[in-house]
Amino acid sequence: MVSTESLSWIVSQFKDTKELTQKELEFENKKMTVLYIKSLIDQELFQQYIVNPFFEMKTEEQFRVYLTALPQFQEVQSKEEGLLYVMEGNILVALQENLYAIDFKLAKNSDVNSTSVETTIHGSELALSDNLMTNVNIIRSFYHQPSLIIEYYLKGEVNKPKVALIYDQEKVKKKALEIIKEKLQQIDKQIITETPQFNNFLNDKRFSLFPQMILTERPDRVVYNLAGGKVVLLVDGSPQSMIAPAVFFDFMTTMEDNYHTLFISYYLKMLRYFGIFVCILLPGIYIGAASFSPEVIRTELMLTIAGSRMGVPFTSFVEVLFMLFFMELLLEASIRLPKAISATAATVGGLILGTAVTEAALASNIMVIIVSAVAISTFVIPVNEMAFAIRIVRLFLIVIASIFGLAGLTLGFLCLIMYLVNQTSFGEPFLRVYNYGKEDKKSEGQA
Repeated sequence: MVSTESLSWIVSQFKDTKELTQKELEFENKKMTVLYIKSLIDQELFQQYIVNPFFEMKTEEQFRVYLTALPQFQEVQSKEEGLLYVMEGNILVALQENLYAIDFKLAKNSDVNSTSVETTIHGSELALSDNLMTNVNIIRSFYHQPSLIIEYYLKGEVNKPKVALIYDQEKVKKKALEIIKEKLQQIDKQIITETPQFNNFLNDKRFSLFPQMILTERPDRVVYNLAGGKVVLLVDGSPQSMIAPAVFFDFMTTMEDNYHTLFISYYLKMLRYFGIFVCILLPGIYIGAASFSPEVIRTELMLTIAGSRMGVPFTSFVEVLFMLFFMELLLEASIRLPKAISATAATVGGLILGTAVTEAALASNIMVIIVSAVAISTFVIPVNEMAFAIRIVRLFLIVIASIFGLAGLTLGFLCLIMYLVNQTSFGEPFLRVYNYGKEDKKSEGQA
């Protein structure tokens, strides 16, 4: 029996997941078996066009003719084709030793918003929604593999939101998965409302400067990382997901890098890394050169800097701290203000503040240029969590440069690199270049 063998094979492909639903329908002299993934099908259409007619029609032959007349009907030629149909959101019907596919796919793309945080020029603008099952539907619609496992948990003593742990069983990092599951079982918080809360709940290094998980709203980034063997966390009611383990270089890439040619992609990545160096080191270099080691800069440039600081009553350290402090206030204000006026308020505030400060001789013109360059460099970092960490690191290096000069800045930067080398994210080295499972498959083959 072709249909029975095909059904058994398809069911065996989902032996490690509870996502696949198999139903045996039998009434009078009629018998039918259906297979489907609940989160991918329209259950109302399934009930209306398959279940109800099955019980209403008198014979199997009459019901088979009815199915073949449906516009969504497709005949399945092989078990591999049947597996693909199930993964795409079709319903498999085994009737009279034949296997059919009925396309009652549930598309929830219209129920979600466009990306507002991780915007791109090219590629999809689809973002995750507040509904967990909608997010599961979107991810499964993009990731057609039976090895995709979705485990559900109830966390939080008061509101008890449903939490989904998603991973590809064949590609996942086993050590990272075990660590995440173990820590997930230990969570005993009273209220959990957002996915980002797990960044602290699952992370033992709560005082770490750098994030250990990627926070994203993009389904394409989620699918891309699932294929790389990572684990995804979703919480019902939250439009964002957490991805672990995360390495430093994950925070410097965007999905748009995959849509460009090789040279353009590398050029954009180089711009981002250059922006990080400017953001971290430029204020410290200014302080070290202006106050400790003016001889390291060309004489003409040093004279220009000294001339612009004529009449400024503060040291270079206080000047940098003063300007960066107000820049941080402007950034925070632009986030909290309504969208209609946030951009205008930040722009006008920056222009007025920069002009007034230089005219009052509270800061030099060079300092305004440096602060602007630092602010722009901060914005090129794709993931906000890494941008926040870089801003704090920059403050530490400014303090070190104000005490020890350029030598202290160099030593502080080397200490930062040593700190990053010593960090791990759920068992993965934080400065590892992640090749999405290729290195692990090679190592497993050698073992």
